[in-house]
Amino acid sequence: MGHVHADLDCADCPIRHRAVCSRCDADELDRLEEIKYYRNFEAGQTIAWAGDEIGFVASVVSGIATLSQTLEDGRTQMVGLLLPSDFIGRPGRATLAYDVTAISDITLCCFRRKPFEELLISTPHVGERLLDMTLSELDAAREWMLILGRKTAREKIASLLTILARREASLGFAKPKGVITIELPLTREAMADYLGLTLETVSRQISALKREGIVLLEGKRRVVIPDIRRLMMETGDDVDGGLIA
Repeated sequence: MGHVHADLDCADCPIRHRAVCSRCDADELDRLEEIKYYRNFEAGQTIAWAGDEIGFVASVVSGIATLSQTLEDGRTQMVGLLLPSDFIGRPGRATLAYDVTAISDITLCCFRRKPFEELLISTPHVGERLLDMTLSELDAAREWMLILGRKTAREKIASLLTILARREASLGFAKPKGVITIELPLTREAMADYLGLTLETVSRQISALKREGIVLLEGKRRVVIPDIRRLMMETGDDVDGGLIA
């Protein structure tokens, strides 16, 4: 599954300052270089099945993947999104708890699992950053529990768009004057599944946000956010005016 991608120089990597390697010095990057390889997956391809043993861990370089779980009766529930710089896999565990599926064309920077586990012991910068990212992932999961459990349909849509916009801003893709453009990684149907809403409700709420000028739509998937703070006001969260990160 997937195919090996031509090497990308670490210095030119778009996630260099956000990924698990972000604190590494030159010597540590050289050690990672020895065990890394790139793989591409096309939209719709399964990257890993829950319960199957995988021989690598990976950072998402570009594109989006979903984490989902299938119930015994065949129903599936999407439980998370993997965005650029997010980490796939758990050192010390040979299997994943969830299916990982590419929902856009995706490039992964993969590390062979066993050598990576050994590297964690000898390279504190990687272990420290991975712990940092794991704690942030835990915070995000708790935030998502709140979104699914307590928020209105409008607040759910605004929250998802805000999460995606924050990531764009943190990766340096925000345009001058605070305008953020995101390529919506999910279809309306997938958004409905992810948010626990109907397709009609998702379409209606996005149309309302567009009508009020909170978002602008360019084609089916491109969303322009002229003022992130206006969108954040619609999430139901206590907006303190802090930096978007």
